[in-house]
Amino acid sequence: MARDPVCGMNVDEKTAQWKSEYKGKTFYFCAERCKQVFDKKPDRFAK
Repeated sequence: MARDPVCGMNVDEKTAQWKSEYKGKTFYFCAERCKQVFDKKPDRFAK
């Protein structure tokens, strides 16, 4: 399981509908809204 960097919810990497690549790492999201928030300012959430 991965953790949604925006809301902290657990997300299954195998079934996640929403994901983004940033600095060579894949981030998974529970919902499209969390992905949109991340994509606007990825430095704020990527750790």
